Amino acid sequence: MHNVIYGPQIHPEARVTTHLKNLTGLHHHGRRTPLAPRPGEPITITVTTAGPLPFDEIVCHYMVDRPHVSRLTPAPSNRQPPVPLPLKPVSVHWDQPAWEYVTTWQGQIPGQPEGAIVRYRIAGRVTGSEHWLNADQQPAEETIPNFAVFIGNPTAPAWARQAIIYHLYLDRFHPGVGRTWNPTQSVTDIFGGTLCGVIEKLDYLKHLGVNTLWLSPLFASPTAHGYDATDLFTVEPRLGTNEDFKELIETAHAHGIRILLDFVPNHWSNQHPTFLEAQTDPASPYRDWYLWRNWPDEYEAFFDVKTMPKINLRHGSPARAHLLDVARHWLEQGVDGYRLDHADGPASDFWADFRRTCQQTNPDVWLFGEVVKPPPAQRAFYGNLHGQLDFALARALRETFAQRTWTLAQFDAFLTAHERYFPSGFSRPAFLDNHDMNRFLALAENDFSRLKLAALVLFTLSGPPILYYGTEIGLSQDKFISEGEGFDEARLPMIWDRQNTDLIQYFRTLIHLRRTLPAFTERRTLILDPDAGLYAYTPAPNTVIALNTSSSPRTLHTPLLLSPASR
Repeated sequence: MHNVIYGPQIHPEARVTTHLKNLTGLHHHGRRTPLAPRPGEPITITVTTAGPLPFDEIVCHYMVDRPHVSRLTPAPSNRQPPVPLPLKPVSVHWDQPAWEYVTTWQGQIPGQPEGAIVRYRIAGRVTGSEHWLNADQQPAEETIPNFAVFIGNPTAPAWARQAIIYHLYLDRFHPGVGRTWNPTQSVTDIFGGTLCGVIEKLDYLKHLGVNTLWLSPLFASPTAHGYDATDLFTVEPRLGTNEDFKELIETAHAHGIRILLDFVPNHWSNQHPTFLEAQTDPASPYRDWYLWRNWPDEYEAFFDVKTMPKINLRHGSPARAHLLDVARHWLEQGVDGYRLDHADGPASDFWADFRRTCQQTNPDVWLFGEVVKPPPAQRAFYGNLHGQLDFALARALRETFAQRTWTLAQFDAFLTAHERYFPSGFSRPAFLDNHDMNRFLALAENDFSRLKLAALVLFTLSGPPILYYGTEIGLSQDKFISEGEGFDEARLPMIWDRQNTDLIQYFRTLIHLRRTLPAFTERRTLILDPDAGLYAYTPAPNTVIALNTSSSPRTLHTPLLLSPASR
């Protein structure tokens, strides 16, 4: 299948395996009520136990990092003693796939002041012994908190709710005036896009109507994609300089365009100076920055890719302090927010610190993550991040309009449940495709009509829409990712000399519609006729969005829609 978003986890046998893994033993999975507690709200902690080991006692050990004390990286001697909170069994239910009973335990942490961080870990005692196990398969000897939640207003800033995002892959966007693309032999080569090239195209982007740029990683890196940095304080020289980036921020802001950085806190390059020293010097203070299995050659890495060692972000680690300093630095330079790569890598305790650091630096910051997992895993981040990229909606749009494997009825049923599942304030930036998947247009067999229908839906749902560079001019790809040279098949260079002007104008119209109509927060289905290929809904008062997915003209009769004020 070419519409691979979730990888093997979506196959039925993998789903059952994952379900049993997440059920057997003692598990928390970030389940708390409310997910994003506001000041003074008590927090109910929920865990489940199942499987061959019985538990007779479950305890949540929590500590409160209050806002008036700077404790982003506290020394062990300065940590407050954790408060033990016994959890009580509250219910038992039968799980059919596991074919056994599951016990649910709960306890309540008192409400805390705004800006505080509640850090906690959960341990259970095996019945009839003094053997304790930590929740979610954390090491039994681990005593520092691995769960946490930031106390404060969880909703994204007002500007984020009005954002129309252009996802820009720097190496493939524009080389700059007077320069041409590099001669290349493969789609994996470096093509030569630059920050100056982006600056020179800001007028194009403003005329398109976007008001937010999401930039691919721009830090020093040995690769074209940049997700393996060697210095998070320095711009990659082939892209430009720190001064060029500063100019881009200032010029974009002058155009009314905000800047989001793609930020990777989970891992970086094995060419990073701290890793090189940690791997060669047994006495190096940087050894603690990494997670060694057997020093110096065996270490934890991003999906076991040896060129991307994982960073030790445990509570109190110097590597965590470094990452927080980086996040603070670029916000001080004028960056407006972060798209956070592989957000399910670091523990929630890291994200609580990250949220508070960013919030203290810029109260108007926007933080959303990339978690390529089902909705429950995404929803658990609410409170520490403003939201998550909406991968479930991306799959639904691609299945319905690009590949046509879903009916309109199936799409509408998904959409209704999907919108109800997430808290109203949870930010869900929505997209048709990105740099890690086949382009929508390629999946749609380069049929522009399918792209237009999907884009119309994308731009009239509640999530801030994301436009992947080149989609507006009909940029596609020559080979699917699985048939060519990997992800770069979907990262071909932007075409500037022969563009589909009709498609560009269509996207300008959609963006103008998005920016002028009321907020799309009240979607209601009006017509659903899969046999006729008709679908209509209202995303806001006095607004009707109608789609004809058939090959024949259709006539719609919709009810008169009036806002309450005009009835």
